[in-house]
Amino acid sequence: MSDVTPLYEGKAKIIYPTDRPDILRSYFKDDATAFNAQKKGIITGKGAMNCQISAHLFKKLEASGISTHFIDLLSANEMRVKAVAIVPLEVVVRNIAAGSLCQQTGLALGTVLPFPLVDFYYKNDALGDPLVTPDRIALLKLATAAQIDRLRESALRINQILTDFFQNCDMTLVDFKLEFGLDSNGQILLADEISPDTCRLWDRSVADPDRRVLDKDRFRQDLGNVEQAYAQVMERVLSQVV
Repeated sequence: MSDVTPLYEGKAKIIYPTDRPDILRSYFKDDATAFNAQKKGIITGKGAMNCQISAHLFKKLEASGISTHFIDLLSANEMRVKAVAIVPLEVVVRNIAAGSLCQQTGLALGTVLPFPLVDFYYKNDALGDPLVTPDRIALLKLATAAQIDRLRESALRINQILTDFFQNCDMTLVDFKLEFGLDSNGQILLADEISPDTCRLWDRSVADPDRRVLDKDRFRQDLGNVEQAYAQVMERVLSQVV
């Protein structure tokens, strides 16, 4: 941890300043939350695993032409990142029906979607992070029309890259959440993290709907073996050269 006063503490990370205003330190915690923090717990080792998984995936995306906030790893739990102003939208890409999509549409769990579905959610805990349309985003002045188009385009490109990457890890990328930020020049950078906290990942070699889960759904649904699932993801991800 650090004796420096944090700039921000969220559900999964603590952000610290550095001696440079354009660079921050992001510390990944073992804390786990679900259902808008109605369920809380600890996943032992999660912070270190998510930090290393995210670093590896950021490097992969950077090598594929996606600009991110990642600079380098400082320790197992901590990375240096570029300072950004977070766009108050969560961008969710769905390849297979699961979670809230099934609840809201009646689609059966596991239904393969005919195209990647991109959803936007307003990052506002008090409102429960509601699903928003482009018109509502404009109404609330959360992003410009050009930024919305860029976020969608980037999310779909990231989906292509990560779908192929995880397939090589013998995992299926069901859906995932992204966050973006603006640097001091107004450039949009991928921020936050990419990990089993933010991705639904299924083991391609396992048919059982509970045993195949390798992500935070194990915590959400009390499936057990949460730490083991995260460790499997880390081992498979880090085995791939970027």
